[in-house]
Amino acid sequence: MGGHGTVTVIGGSAALVDEAFVLIETCEALWSRFLPASDVTRLNWAEGAPVEVDPLTIRLIEAMREGAALTGGDFDPTLLPDLLTAGYRASRVSPSLETTLPASATSPGRLDDIAIEGMTVRMPVGTTLDAGGIGKGLAADLVCEFAMAHGAAGVMAELGGDIVVAGRAPDNRAWLLGIEDPFETTEHLTTVCVVRGAIVTSSQRKRRFGEQHHLIDPRSSTSAATSIQTVTVIAATGARAEALAKSGFLREPAEFLAWLPTVGGAALLIDADGAQYVSANWERYS
Repeated sequence: MGGHGTVTVIGGSAALVDEAFVLIETCEALWSRFLPASDVTRLNWAEGAPVEVDPLTIRLIEAMREGAALTGGDFDPTLLPDLLTAGYRASRVSPSLETTLPASATSPGRLDDIAIEGMTVRMPVGTTLDAGGIGKGLAADLVCEFAMAHGAAGVMAELGGDIVVAGRAPDNRAWLLGIEDPFETTEHLTTVCVVRGAIVTSSQRKRRFGEQHHLIDPRSSTSAATSIQTVTVIAATGARAEALAKSGFLREPAEFLAWLPTVGGAALLIDADGAQYVSANWERYS
């Protein structure tokens, strides 16, 4: 998932945390574009042929489609060729692992034309997928679903900065969650209270390749040109929050902050000067 993770479980069996990490490792093995045997890599190299995949990969593709529709295409998981061009080829965790694509790979791909029949997926020739941030968010969602279904009274899953919470908080009220200061990454800029749902922070400061970064604008096929450094979104699920966060780098801040509450999100934006901008509904969490 490109980073470290923690799982906190309240109640339930002693084995729940270990089982949660097995689920996380399963998602990584299925969705990583850096692993040659993953479902995502096999799909990216299938050249239009049908590929049988795990049910969790079907969930991933469905979440991708929902995110793209929700954001009007701001979120687009088919921009992997552009991401490689920007410089993001090697895994940050295991730099010896690099993504390669067939010569047919084009950007953007045809997300809506991916055919799913049972557990078989057929992608149009040239279309490739990158689980990226939405994979982290969805994996955290799945961990919380699993823990609550197996006897936990409450759970928090944090994967690479994406946090999803469900059930009873330690204080029986709300989960107190910190937001990292983008300029002093060892410090919390502020904290928020979340009863249930997800909070994710997307940053253009962490995955940089010279002047380029990993947040690709589908309109230009290059890194998004914006003064916004980080976008923090609170939403119902980690997958949804990840998709919504992408819009914060592509839309004008005022437009984004006015729109986000209409689709069930709240946000904090921080620009290059350290100025903070929040949606009108942010105060309910602060």
